[in-house]
Amino acid sequence: MSPREILTAFQTIVVKEVLRFLRIWMQTILPPAITTCLYFIIFGNLIGPRIGDMDGFDYMDFIVPGLIMMAVITNAYSNVVSSFFGSKFQRHIEEMIISPVPNSVIILGFVAGGVVRGLLVGLVVTLVAMLFSDLSLYNAWVTVSVVFLTSVLFSLGGLINGVYARSFDDISIVPTFILTPLTYLGGVFYSINLLSDFWQGLSKLNPILYMVNTFRYGFLGVSDISLGTAYTIIVIFIAILFLVALRLLRRGVGVRT
Repeated sequence: MSPREILTAFQTIVVKEVLRFLRIWMQTILPPAITTCLYFIIFGNLIGPRIGDMDGFDYMDFIVPGLIMMAVITNAYSNVVSSFFGSKFQRHIEEMIISPVPNSVIILGFVAGGVVRGLLVGLVVTLVAMLFSDLSLYNAWVTVSVVFLTSVLFSLGGLINGVYARSFDDISIVPTFILTPLTYLGGVFYSINLLSDFWQGLSKLNPILYMVNTFRYGFLGVSDISLGTAYTIIVIFIAILFLVALRLLRRGVGVRT
């Protein structure tokens, strides 16, 4: 395929993915905003005043970056896993794989759709957060770059989950039993400096901790984790997941019968 044909194929997949979740925006965009409101009301207004400051910031301001990142992670992941499994269920993913379109372009197309949804939901949640907190950016480059890389990472994770999923129940196993616990234990609601040395060390095995803290640095200028370490870990995970996804598609795992 020529570069122009590859670009056309990529754009087609991306447009299809974006229109897919925009058509049902009341199910894909609105719920995260409502959920975030509940978090702010319960944790920010009701529990926050009893907790006091966290790392020198009002508790409401402290949890805002974590809640935004949690929404981005969840939606980027769920968008790709549901879309890719739907393509398998309707059996048109096979036509894409046997077409001249490179597997890498197929992966990037699905991932781009997840990134768009993740960033869009992140923007909506940020606007909601502005109703409860006085948000200000400490470092715009860090904020934008880490939320983009995180969306890419979890979009790839969702695609791999979609490859292995054999039923609709399978696409909810990883988010329920792995993604949600790791997110809640990733420093969204607390600083790991409150933990003992043992639990701090254990927490550092959680990759989401690095994303949440880097994103928090972009807003507040504080982080429990070195930014260099965080970016390195995120990029390594992206490279690994992309290569795994590419290998799975080339082998036809979960697609060819």
